[in-house]
Amino acid sequence: MAHPFLERLQRGPLLADGAMGTQLYERGVRLEQCFEAVNLRDPDLVVAIHRDYILAGAELIETNTFGANRMKLESHGLGERVRDVNRRAVRLAREAREITGIPVLIAGAVGPSGRILAPIGTVAPETIRDVFREQIEALLEGGVDLLIFETFSQLEELRQAILAAREVSDLPLVAQMTFAADGRTMAGHTPDVVVQSLTELGVDAIGVNCSVGPRPMLAVLRDMVAANTGNIPLSAMPNAGWPTVLGDRVIFGSSPDYFAEFAQEALELGVRILGGCCGTTPNHIAAMRRVLDEQRGTSVSSGAAIRLEERVRPVTVLAPEGPTRLKQKLGREFIISVEIDPPKGLNPQKAIDGARILRQSGVEFINVADSPMARVRLSALGLCYLLQHEVGIETILHLTTRDRNLMGLQSDLLGAHALGVRNILALTGDPPTLGDYPHATPVYDVDSIGLVRILTNFNNGMDAGGASIGQQASFTIGVACDPTRPDLDRELERLHAKLAAGAHFIMTQPVFDLDTWLTFVRKYEERYGPLGVPVLLGILPLQSYRHAVFLHNEVPGITLTEEALERMRRAGANGRAEGVAMARELVARAYEVVEGIYIMPSFGRYEVAVEVVESLPQNRVRRVTS
Repeated sequence: MAHPFLERLQRGPLLADGAMGTQLYERGVRLEQCFEAVNLRDPDLVVAIHRDYILAGAELIETNTFGANRMKLESHGLGERVRDVNRRAVRLAREAREITGIPVLIAGAVGPSGRILAPIGTVAPETIRDVFREQIEALLEGGVDLLIFETFSQLEELRQAILAAREVSDLPLVAQMTFAADGRTMAGHTPDVVVQSLTELGVDAIGVNCSVGPRPMLAVLRDMVAANTGNIPLSAMPNAGWPTVLGDRVIFGSSPDYFAEFAQEALELGVRILGGCCGTTPNHIAAMRRVLDEQRGTSVSSGAAIRLEERVRPVTVLAPEGPTRLKQKLGREFIISVEIDPPKGLNPQKAIDGARILRQSGVEFINVADSPMARVRLSALGLCYLLQHEVGIETILHLTTRDRNLMGLQSDLLGAHALGVRNILALTGDPPTLGDYPHATPVYDVDSIGLVRILTNFNNGMDAGGASIGQQASFTIGVACDPTRPDLDRELERLHAKLAAGAHFIMTQPVFDLDTWLTFVRKYEERYGPLGVPVLLGILPLQSYRHAVFLHNEVPGITLTEEALERMRRAGANGRAEGVAMARELVARAYEVVEGIYIMPSFGRYEVAVEVVESLPQNRVRRVTS
């Protein structure tokens, strides 16, 4: 499956966001301050700017990391915080995407070092490359979808940045230079030379940003179009004219309407990526959004409602009574489920779009997490209902006992059953101390074992206290298992208790070596006998070595093998491809051993899950044994 950014470009012009720095300035950050440090000092301000651009219609937003390389951060005393600044910036962009619920792409912004390269300057190209590599690795670790190099005036410096990116990543690259009023870079390079050089470096889009205003940029774009024999997508992100100083304020003169005219002319030239640079605002982006929509005869939603044109007639995916589709297929067909996290805001569109992509690729079940890592998100039950009725795909609801007392748990279960959400993964839940509200009161009237007992009671027609609920429920009950825990005896004991309480299937935490699971099963069987229920093995495709190290050291419940870490280290720039290959190899080994897989794509990259699914045979109907 093509990368979402490249696939999106194939469908037509794409609108990026506008200025970050001048928006921070307009909202109170002084010019002499480090704009990138705002990621750490005032993260809500950065998120608010991202949200404004998304709601204005941007389909791609850039992280607040233009000057977040070591050389520039050193001037603000932040040279040792490159990783912190960049990772936080990506997190904030993802936060804005989650809150709006709109599936925008997140580009890791990389600007020049601020130094002059040898032989004119004193900095060696290799030193510059190391500086860029450090920043790019942090952006990758944060989970960017692509990288965008912007406002470069030295072609050799841009070349070093691109080489650094290719050493550690295979993500799409957008390379942009800035040109003076004479149509040349600071080093005297013409647009045709720039296009030829960047084409040879294999970037995915070439463009111009910052520079002068929209009108002079059109002349540079015409020269680029003429030189672009390889038909590489072109990008254009001009300033809002020349800045002027009025009193103690810096003012940019180009209006949103003027930018709309520029957008129309740029599109006629064949530009595929439009956006804004210094001085542009969400109003400028909204103006260009209208031009793109008029050209396509469509509208990209920027509100909080589900896109009505993509609604489908509600699909009945579960019979009013009787076993769920999952229950019917467990043990009879190899099950594929993929996890989707609910958004942090009101709009579920990104999750719905992701579920559609997965359903079209052959995925039949979606796991919906219940405020994972104790961070507030849209109701998992609400999203399950939407996915089943908007997309027509059956869901597995993660239900924790952390936030609900005994009455609330049972009330939610009754409601879920009535809504047709009847596959339940019973969980205790991460403690609030891990999340956004560390002082919130956890409930834990029961743990996951107690929740399984309640569900079993419901299936027998009774509530937790033995009172009748009128008829027998038809919940399919799943439980979690972590075969990588240091204290395996405790995990074995709890799994046995869950199965004894009535669980129908097991879903494991991510496993990176099948022998880890086989060893756990052998120990279980030695102590308690056969498992006796189907198992869905947890699969987490890794994105990069940095990603692997972060998961291994900082995320509870995820433990990688030394071999997995070493493979990702050796993969270097091919980390994403290696992560998919490792997942495919694991699934191939597990295919005849377990009854299904449970894929957890990081950063909402559903296309990675699709690549794993594509490795499986089309006909997965079979009998398997535990």
